[in-house]
Amino acid sequence: MTTWPAGTDLVVFDSIDSTNEEARRRVEAGDSGPLWIASKQQTKGRGRQGRNWQSQPGNLAATGLFPFAGTPAEAAKLSFATSLAAAEVFEALAPRAKIALKWPNDALLNGKKAAGILLENLGTGADGSLRLAIGIGLNLIHAPPAEETKWPATSIQAESGSKPDFDMALLTLAARLDHWMTTMRTGGFAAIRTAWLSRAINLGRQIEVRLPTETLNGGFKGLDDNGALVLEMPGEVRHISAGDVYFAEGV
Repeated sequence: MTTWPAGTDLVVFDSIDSTNEEARRRVEAGDSGPLWIASKQQTKGRGRQGRNWQSQPGNLAATGLFPFAGTPAEAAKLSFATSLAAAEVFEALAPRAKIALKWPNDALLNGKKAAGILLENLGTGADGSLRLAIGIGLNLIHAPPAEETKWPATSIQAESGSKPDFDMALLTLAARLDHWMTTMRTGGFAAIRTAWLSRAINLGRQIEVRLPTETLNGGFKGLDDNGALVLEMPGEVRHISAGDVYFAEGV
């Protein structure tokens, strides 16, 4: 039976501007977590690289606010733990769907994007630990139209044929992220990397990586110790820390 993480508070809104911004406001007011902030609608959400991530009524927008005793570089690796947790929400609510992970932090449902993840460092507390906001948007019922996304999007309802339960999605997300954060704290990133790669789409196959100034093509060989994508190209191996991945022949 899935249980709520011990010692972690929860606040739920019907609508909010941004759960990450609410986390920022609470940090400024002296809160350090652990705390989950969840909403059924988000009106001013943000995704990776400043992209919009709007949440329609009935979807799940959530941010976990946690004190993190590590460096910003170590905190960034939690994006992989978060995508693992999102994949497990998909498994619980759409058990017959094909679920995979796409670098750097996309969880795919039948080859389509149904989650968005945004980690933000909200500063250092008096105890020296970071105040980390881990934001996740899950498409429970609605998905953005194709013209608003770089990758085809879907919802859990569209892929499963039934309306997912908001409370169950939130409970599963919080419990599984707690599990993976504990795994990383006790076993390091290696344990997270192994679990992530076991779900990685097109591992060992040719991929295209689009960077701001160039587009690269090569074999997806895995992740390095920092979570960078390892791309094998003719005559060289590149370690890529940021970019957009595409596949020549679909997913």
